[in-house]
This record gives sequence, structure tokens and C-alpha cells, in this order.
Amino acid sequence: MIARFYFRADVRGIEHVPATGPMLLVGNHSGGNVPPEALVTIAAVVHRFGAERPFYQLAHNLVMAYPLLGPALRRLGTVAASPENARKALRKGAIVLVYPGGDWEVHRPSWEEDRIEFAGRKGFLRLAWEEHVPIVPVVNMGAQESELVLTRGDRLARLLHLDRMFRLNRSCCNSP
Repeated sequence: MIARFYFRADVRGIEHVPATGPMLLVGNHSGGNVPPEALVTIAAVVHRFGAERPFYQLAHNLVMAYPLLGPALRRLGTVAASPENARKALRKGAIVLVYPGGDWEVHRPSWEEDRIEFAGRKGFLRLAWEEHVPIVPVVNMGAQESELVLTRGDRLARLLHLDRMFRLNRSCCNSP
């Protein structure tokens, strides 16, 4: 209900997602600290394929560490983002959702809302090649309108050493 009425989510093209087999859903990340696209995508995939089809989402360790959010996301199939976790899920025949742009892309300034920035991250390409799975692109639009983002905060993150504390050194704290 939240996805449909609050965010006014409109999912199109899910009928083109292969009905069986492992695959990588690769999407752009938007929406700042409360990105709705992951929850909307989870709801759409479960609605389309049912809860019995294995489906995992990759999330940053910092997201997984949130006291209430982390456990709730784990119940939805979210795991810490790593090539190993993605590989394990794909070998189980699962759908795996990944946002390569991660924290760099999700915190881009609002005036760059129409840009997709994976920050040079290409590991998903190697993973798909090695595991012989298709990449299904997922494009999210409009989530950036859920909050006003003025800066990525990379200078402040470096100053406070958040890059080292929270594994943010490749993304928000160093430009691509």
C-alpha cells in the first residue's frame, strides 16, 4: 500500500523478466536515505513470481546494521552486498537485485536525478559472465523526488573518517 499510494509506484515491463532461472536484476539507485525503489522492486518481484521463488537483494553493510531496518530487510531476503553472497544466491537459482551505484548514486544531488552513475563499479558484469546468468536492467525514476539532496557529503565523510569506519571509501568519499 505504501508503494502504491504514498510513492505512487508504477511498475512496467516485469512480464519481460524470465520466468525461471537465476539472473541479476541491475538497477539504478535513487532517493537519498530512504530509497523506495528497492522495496517497490521486492514487492513487484514477489507479486509476479510468488514468495516461493528465491529472491535476494544486496545491501551495503551499513544498511544491514540499522537496528530495525536490518532485521526487517533480512526477512525480505536482503543480504550484505558481496560477490560471494551474490554468487551463492545465483547458484541456488535465485533472482539477485543489485544497485552497483550504491551509496554514491543514491546520494547524488537532486539536480542530477536523471543520471545513472555506477561509480565505475563493474563487478556485476564479471559475476554474470562467470555464473552464466542474464542481466535484466531495472530503471527507477522519480525516487529522487522523495527528498532534496544538496551534496553527496564526501568531504564531510572523509573529515569524520566515515570512509574507513563504514566501508565507504570507494563510493561516497572518493569521486569516481
